[in-house]
Amino acid sequence: MTGKLVTRSGWVMAAGAALAATACGSSPAHPAPPVTAYVVNSQASSVTPIQVATDTADPAIKVGVSPFAIAITPDGQTVYVGNQDSRTVTPIRTATNTAGPAIAVGRDPVAIAITPDGRTAYVANDHSGTVTPIRTATNQPGPAITVGSGPAAIAITPDGQTAYVANDTAGTVTPIETATNTAGPSIKVASGPALIAITPNGKTALVVSSTSDLVTPIRTATNTAGPSIKVDRDPEAIAITPDGQTAYVANEGVGGVTPIQIATGTVEPSIKVGTAPDAIAISPDGKTAYVASQGLVGYPGTVTPIRTATNQPGAPINAGSVPSALAISPDGKTIYVTDIGDFRSPADTVTPIRTATGTPGPPMKVGTAPTTLVITP
Repeated sequence: MTGKLVTRSGWVMAAGAALAATACGSSPAHPAPPVTAYVVNSQASSVTPIQVATDTADPAIKVGVSPFAIAITPDGQTVYVGNQDSRTVTPIRTATNTAGPAIAVGRDPVAIAITPDGRTAYVANDHSGTVTPIRTATNQPGPAITVGSGPAAIAITPDGQTAYVANDTAGTVTPIETATNTAGPSIKVASGPALIAITPNGKTALVVSSTSDLVTPIRTATNTAGPSIKVDRDPEAIAITPDGQTAYVANEGVGGVTPIQIATGTVEPSIKVGTAPDAIAISPDGKTAYVASQGLVGYPGTVTPIRTATNQPGAPINAGSVPSALAISPDGKTIYVTDIGDFRSPADTVTPIRTATGTPGPPMKVGTAPTTLVITP
């Protein structure tokens, strides 16, 4: 995925024997694999790789039960998939698309973030109130780190020094010093923090409280929370432009997107998109935000492009019936959108959309209930 993206139903991530680095760990000595999208099929206990160059789906890779969270190492060598009902994380070697032995973590691993140097994956365990660090060179889990109740999201600063964990039930954010894997004092934010994103300069963490309809900025230099910023009802996803100037928050309850000027905390007028937007991503050049919105019964879901220079929405693009996640290829030429379908007609597909023309290609069949995806760097 491009830029800084977090989504409750789609982005922002989320295990035993050790694996050698040559077997399934992260190693910069390996040649770069082809650009591939990895789609998590939450009800099929599998991950489907899609070759971006040809828009073809490869055979599904078996993982644990109820996979949801997913993250990829910066070198693109290994994908980590959190299996909620198995209490494990499955490492997948991208060069061969083979799964390694499951890594034991805590209860309900719902989010994963990987340090910029690729050495450690941090797994948020919702029902354990912990974060499990995994050394990617050996795929060995370290001692669990106690955080607040109900950790739901995790993000790491660009310098790799601090991981911030949003504790949904506790209404706090826990900073973790990655050098020592020690948790610092909790930071109080608005109730129900479920999403977190960090600016490219690492100076601000934006915490989205979905039940409060608020975004709380945290100054990372001091770990202090600033005044909360009011957005529209039921925020479901947040993305930050590559220049770090603007955050876009998708609000499912009103069918709109709220732009926030990060430097001042100023909210700009809501941008109307499709019904129930629940995922957002920004193009690598920062010029366009793409918002996936679920459709009403009998009406298609859409992806709406927003020009970030003017905050003007473009024509909506049909994208199945219930798009739940999207990601943009590294070259910015293609958007991949998952479609679960509705109760009358399950879709279980991924649709490629060409950004130059806004034209959707033929949907690709994947596994049951595709809910999240990532694309290799």
